[in-house]
Amino acid sequence: MKILIIRFSSIGDIVLTTPVIRCLKKQVPHAQLHFAVKKSFLTVVESNPYIDKIHVLEDDLHALIEELKREHFDYIVDLHKNVRSLRIKNALNKATDFTFNKLNIEKWLMTALKINVLPAKHIVDREFVAVKHFHVHNDGKGLDYFIPEKDVVPETDIPTSHMHGYIGIVIGAAHTTKKLPIEKLKELCTKIEHPIILLGGKEDSAVAHEIAAIDPIKIYNACGKFNLNESADLVRKAKIIISHDTGLMHIAAAFKKPIISVWGNTIPEFGMCPYYGDTPIPNSQFQITNLRCRPCSKIGHDKCPKKHFKCMMQQDIDGMVAKVEEWLKK
Repeated sequence: MKILIIRFSSIGDIVLTTPVIRCLKKQVPHAQLHFAVKKSFLTVVESNPYIDKIHVLEDDLHALIEELKREHFDYIVDLHKNVRSLRIKNALNKATDFTFNKLNIEKWLMTALKINVLPAKHIVDREFVAVKHFHVHNDGKGLDYFIPEKDVVPETDIPTSHMHGYIGIVIGAAHTTKKLPIEKLKELCTKIEHPIILLGGKEDSAVAHEIAAIDPIKIYNACGKFNLNESADLVRKAKIIISHDTGLMHIAAAFKKPIISVWGNTIPEFGMCPYYGDTPIPNSQFQITNLRCRPCSKIGHDKCPKKHFKCMMQQDIDGMVAKVEEWLKK
């Protein structure tokens, strides 16, 4: 039985598909799993042992479709549900397809009219509905993330002061309204009395440099210095992760890390909060719940539409620090 799973992007969304991938592979006899992904996110899945073959979308969707046609799939599991995945399903019409419900109408009602009809169900559990035909069940083991040996970060690549443990703070996100402003990040890093590693991409390195300048011994700026897998390894080795609603937060959940998640324009009710399966792991969500403008988008904005940015400016930094101290004592 040959099954194509489609999820082109992004980091977190792909990581959230891993329970479905694992359970299909382990519970469906003779299942051969293929995965279609954008080239820029290949790293997220290329070491996953439950995937038999990966198909990469570069610039030419037609070329990918022709490649997929040659595979003669029995089934397609569309966990992306966009125009491109629809074109693939139409082109491979001999395969039976199942599609994940992204709840776009429900999310629009919540963001535009503040009418909450969202199900109290994590996106992982909603994705399992798309594979109910195969009679697979959620094994409760949570998310997966696999780091190849070549990307394991040597101890010598981080400061000696951090070798005995550190707090990982993910300072980046895809949109500005999902990120704490730099002054709030500075306050957070100043008040945490424990070694800190700042995590993010090259686009975050300038902000991270300014934050690390507060205390270059306590705060190590790793933004832009490590690839995605290496950053994931730094997440894996952290004692606690503090993160915005972003991909590294889900990678931290895959490694069963205690997570303080910070929510700005998005809300955990969208079904994207840290997911641990059946494993009880300490985690705490920080959000400003009494704002009528929130959530203002299911994705994010480059700047606050209301210009006050209260969803991040009013965040309880002292509460986050207290939670860090509480968990470290345990």
